[in-house]
Amino acid sequence: MPVSVAFRDHVADLFAPFGEIKIKLMFGGAGIFHKDQMFGLIADERIYLKANDETRKAFEAEGCGPFKFENKHGEILAMSYWEIPPHLLDDTDELAKWARRAYEIAIAGRAKKPGAKRKASPRDLPLVSPRKPKTK
Repeated sequence: MPVSVAFRDHVADLFAPFGEIKIKLMFGGAGIFHKDQMFGLIADERIYLKANDETRKAFEAEGCGPFKFENKHGEILAMSYWEIPPHLLDDTDELAKWARRAYEIAIAGRAKKPGAKRKASPRDLPLVSPRKPKTK
């Protein structure tokens, strides 16, 4: 089910104490981004935040579960995004703390991926003189 405009606006208001976010529609849901880094998602009008082994315990203690989906083979898979506790919907300052941690986890996860190396800028490239055409 697509994420309604009204719910996206509501999410933007909820995350205002955290900072500027962008909500991008994707795969029937939406990603929640800060500085071009996805740290949360919206599915079925529910909000999920990126978690790791440490923060997952806090979600579990609140009785929350991970985002799950069915893949093309009919298998149910869980992602590292966990539904936020309902009380955070009424406490945007506390939500901002959870969001900040989720953002930090997302950034740390990106740094660990082998393909996540920083792209070289022209200043980083070695100085090499152009090749001369071969003569016979």
